[in-house]
Amino acid sequence: MYNPPAFVENDPEELQAIMRATSLPVLVSPSKTGLLATHLPLLFEAPDRLIGHVARANPHWRDFDPTAESLAIFTAADGYISPSFYPTKAEDGKVVPTWNYQAVHATGRLEIIEDPAALLAIVTRLTHHFEAGRAKPWEVADAPADFIASQLNGIVGFTLHITRLEGKAKLSQNRLKQDQIGATEGVTPENPALAAAMRRANKL
Repeated sequence: MYNPPAFVENDPEELQAIMRATSLPVLVSPSKTGLLATHLPLLFEAPDRLIGHVARANPHWRDFDPTAESLAIFTAADGYISPSFYPTKAEDGKVVPTWNYQAVHATGRLEIIEDPAALLAIVTRLTHHFEAGRAKPWEVADAPADFIASQLNGIVGFTLHITRLEGKAKLSQNRLKQDQIGATEGVTPENPALAAAMRRANKL
């Protein structure tokens, strides 16, 4: 990841927050015929692994190179920053648009999981995570056991054993304070999540 020093994010809590806030990460793996990429929900489990599953019909789990590392890409808040947000625009006009964003790259070894009990455990943990906070959360056990068993036959689980986490938070840290404030105020009506991240990063 291209990551200038001003934007490097190393705080474990922020890295995990970015991963939790990403609605649909991308898993990328090398294969003999090129790169494989799958968009799918992933769950971070401290301290160093991601769990998920893919359709059995998806060739990703069969064709990836197990001797090479895979990469999970997370992007959370992001959005366009207009030059008109910057107070310094009035001084010399030397400003251009940019795009602010948060990203995490998780690199590691991909382990395929087909054991029914282990696969059920993955599905259950994912369900608990994504149903959390609902008034009436759905449970795997709400469905008939034979139906769940048949559904598990159609998927393959995996664990990404993380060897490296790289975080980037490009949130106007390289701008003057007045431009940080202007950009944050300017983006707030259209993108409050990005504005909140900018306030945290720039201590506004």
